[in-house]
Amino acid sequence: MTKRIFRSICVAAISVFFASVVLFMAVLYDYFSDIQRSQLRMQAELAVRGVSKEGLSYLKDLDIQNYRITWIGADGTVRYDSQSDMDKMENHLEREEIREAFSSGMGESLRYSATLLERSFYCARRLPDGTVLRISVAQNTLLTIIFGMAQPLSIIFVMACVLSLALASRLAKQIVKPLNGLNLDEPLKNDGYDEIIPLLRRIDMQQRQIRRQEEKLRQKQSEFETVTEGMAEGIVLLNDRMLILGINPAAARLFGADAACRGKNILLLNRTSEFQVLLQKAGDGQPVEMTMEFDGRNYQFKASPVISDGLVSGIALLLLDVTEKEKNEQIRREFTANVSHELRTPLHTISGSAELLVNGMVKTEDIPEFSRRIFQESQRMIRLVEDIIKLSHLDEGTDDMQREEADLNGLADEAVQALLPEAERAGVQLEWKGEPAVIYGIPRMLMEIIYNLCDNAIKYNWRGGCVSVTVKREEDMAVLSVADTGIGIPVEHQERVFERFYRVDKSRSKEIGGTGLGLSIVKHAARLHGGVIELESIVGSGTTVRVKFPV
Repeated sequence: MTKRIFRSICVAAISVFFASVVLFMAVLYDYFSDIQRSQLRMQAELAVRGVSKEGLSYLKDLDIQNYRITWIGADGTVRYDSQSDMDKMENHLEREEIREAFSSGMGESLRYSATLLERSFYCARRLPDGTVLRISVAQNTLLTIIFGMAQPLSIIFVMACVLSLALASRLAKQIVKPLNGLNLDEPLKNDGYDEIIPLLRRIDMQQRQIRRQEEKLRQKQSEFETVTEGMAEGIVLLNDRMLILGINPAAARLFGADAACRGKNILLLNRTSEFQVLLQKAGDGQPVEMTMEFDGRNYQFKASPVISDGLVSGIALLLLDVTEKEKNEQIRREFTANVSHELRTPLHTISGSAELLVNGMVKTEDIPEFSRRIFQESQRMIRLVEDIIKLSHLDEGTDDMQREEADLNGLADEAVQALLPEAERAGVQLEWKGEPAVIYGIPRMLMEIIYNLCDNAIKYNWRGGCVSVTVKREEDMAVLSVADTGIGIPVEHQERVFERFYRVDKSRSKEIGGTGLGLSIVKHAARLHGGVIELESIVGSGTTVRVKFPV
């Protein structure tokens, strides 16, 4: 703006200078031309009087340098000329001023030279004898005068330009200074030009509108962050250039980033080819879903393009941890296959034994053995079905079960008393000691936990071994501990023993009639009570399982 004002002032000053010079010189030129014509007329009048009295001698005695005097006869011939040889001069009868003088007694005319650099004024008077006396004077044209004054005009022009530049620069700065000093945060408090008050009012109005919009955006952003920060799913918002506009903590943890990643390219966080293909398809306007692995966990990526005016203006990226879901699906498939397998074996045994009995193909002395086998396999099926029903019930929830205060120590006493006969048959010593530990839970499920842990400790023990059951209080926790001196669990199997139908030693499990669901029931029941299971085991030395319940 300063440059435009500076240029405008300079152009205006220089234009005014040239216009003033031309106008001033033109006015002066006309003024002095009028004076010169008046003097020429006066000189012509004096010369006419002198010639009328003295004749040609008057003209010869005149000492005239700036004027030219010509005396023309009645026939147009030149009788006298102060500058040229009259014998060589042509007839002047057709000259304008001469013709007017013969007709009206006085004539005047103005003629330019061939080069247009000089003009001549002519004034003619008729004498009493019928002749005409003409006086003329030469005068430079305005263009010639300007050319002649080129040097002083150039000096004046340079001085005017320098002065104009200085004044224009100072004036431009003074004009712009109030504008540069405007307080745009509070437009209406500025003391400036009256002409910019409407602009300041408009700025103030727009600022108020912007502040309202910013407040709404901050509120919406705060609501968005409040919602997304508590989500387990990751959310990332990208613009059309793949720059991160927003990212919630779950997504930041997944990518190993922080809040400083906003404004950066998403590919700086993950450069895998699968991720690039996902972003490319979403950038082309296609909703995409893809499962990828990060740090040993499976995540489902859902990329949804944001369409605005028919163009992709951004991408909304949703990250879901599907590790547990896929694991549960795998467990469910394995469970179905295991149930089918576990039921098929006793059914075949029962069916085969019954078929032999029906067809009379069994000796009389072998009938009790076949009957015992059918009974054992049927009991095994009953236990398996009961455990499956229990697990299904636990999976569906325990809303139909009454929760109440239950003494874990008393339940442990009941379970030990119920299992003493089985422990005696297995040659295992079963011990119990504890203190009152009341928790709020489902007594039947708590009993299942204690019974299954003790039952497993007896079954997978050595003859002559020992099983110790302990209940105690630790701060705000009730701790159930079942320790045995049995065969132990190898380290590589310890994380999976709580899975359904998982057996460390399958042959031993079948011998003792285990279903492979006992520890799975313990895990689910403990989880329903907010309990935590800890397992310690050494192969050949025994196993200790601790379940901690919140009081």
